[in-house]
Amino acid sequence: MRFTILATLALATVAAPIPVLGQRPLSLSQAFAQANTTAFSNRLSTARREVAAAGRQATLRGILPSLQAEAGWMRTSDPLTAFGFTLRQRTVSQLSFDPAGLNNPAAISNLGAGAVFGLPIFNADAWFGRAVARRIEDAAEAEEHWTQSDTRLQVVRAFFGGILAGAKVRAMEEGLAAAQSHVRRAELLHQQGLVTRSDVLLALVGAGKAEAQLIAAQGEASLAVARLGIVLGTPKDTTLVLPSSLPSVPDVSALASTKTETQLRADVEAAKLSSEAAALDVRRATSLLLPRIGSFARYDWNHRTSLVGGTPSWTVGIVASVSLFGGASELAERRRAQAQAKTAAAMADAMDARAELEEREWRNALEVAVAQLEIAERAVSQSAEAHRIMTRKYEGGLTTITELLDTSTQEIASQLERDAAIYDVIVAAAAWRLAAGGRVTELTVLDRNGAE
Repeated sequence: MRFTILATLALATVAAPIPVLGQRPLSLSQAFAQANTTAFSNRLSTARREVAAAGRQATLRGILPSLQAEAGWMRTSDPLTAFGFTLRQRTVSQLSFDPAGLNNPAAISNLGAGAVFGLPIFNADAWFGRAVARRIEDAAEAEEHWTQSDTRLQVVRAFFGGILAGAKVRAMEEGLAAAQSHVRRAELLHQQGLVTRSDVLLALVGAGKAEAQLIAAQGEASLAVARLGIVLGTPKDTTLVLPSSLPSVPDVSALASTKTETQLRADVEAAKLSSEAAALDVRRATSLLLPRIGSFARYDWNHRTSLVGGTPSWTVGIVASVSLFGGASELAERRRAQAQAKTAAAMADAMDARAELEEREWRNALEVAVAQLEIAERAVSQSAEAHRIMTRKYEGGLTTITELLDTSTQEIASQLERDAAIYDVIVAAAAWRLAAGGRVTELTVLDRNGAE
């Protein structure tokens, strides 16, 4: 039995995560840097940009020259092919024209090797296709930048959401301590005959509620840290340590008055580039009706036993081709490209209008959040003073335990509302910067002036 207990304790020690002593809390700038490389959305957008880059490189096939090598072996008794091999191997003699030999040739082998060089001269759809691919790659790069900025906003939400959850735990701990203090005060007054047994029972009920709220807050805090890990792309990281407190009210309020450098939003830029790509694709589809001109050069070896033996031969030429009628496929391709160009143009206009509206919405939200923070800050001091006064009144027998518990609860609620208001200002400031084409990274100023 003793061995079983020791073994269980040993296994529990191995399985439990080892705390990192003295580990510094994660800063917002560090969270941004982590998300740049590991966030799932950032990795996905980077992969899409690389796919677009590969698509642009593939368009070089119809523009750059080509060079390829060929080799093969054949053995045949077909009269025409056998005589052709004889010619290619430069072994024709008078006996080669013997009718019997021509009609029933002996089987002949041929080792053929060649080098083929091709050079496109005029290929309009390839050039237009490359221009389309360039715009698509630029749009994918802009989308990557937008995704990175949007991910930083999600980091801000999760990072300060975790700190807010931790602050709620500490507020609930203070609430539980206050409730337990009220229980002791009620018991003391009951022993002195100043209050009834019901006051003690009501105080115990209030302490029980405070304990339940603390347990719930602890669970929320654990989930908040897990959410941050998912946003950062490190869901299995159990060593995340967040700052112990939210930034101060003055530092957070300053975010609303700080000017930010703005530029064209990356998602709006991506939509415009996609529209340009669609417009160029119409020209590419139209160019399918134009002729294509290309040139080539061949160098060949043919021999019975050697791969590059015998006397080589060369061939050069120019080839022009035009599609006179492809089952109306070219016309259908052009109509499809025109429809997609209209769609992309409408989406670009809609994105521009939505960006302008979002900037106004988040600017308004930021102003409202700052005003609510000022009100919440005043409420904290007011509720604390009301709790102090109510405590003295209860001790003097001038009020009930229910009123005392209510004021204690209101004080904790005011602190939570103030913390939530701080969080709302931070998120609104970050979202407004993103919507205005600014930099969410400006919020790293809170690392220096904010939570520690």
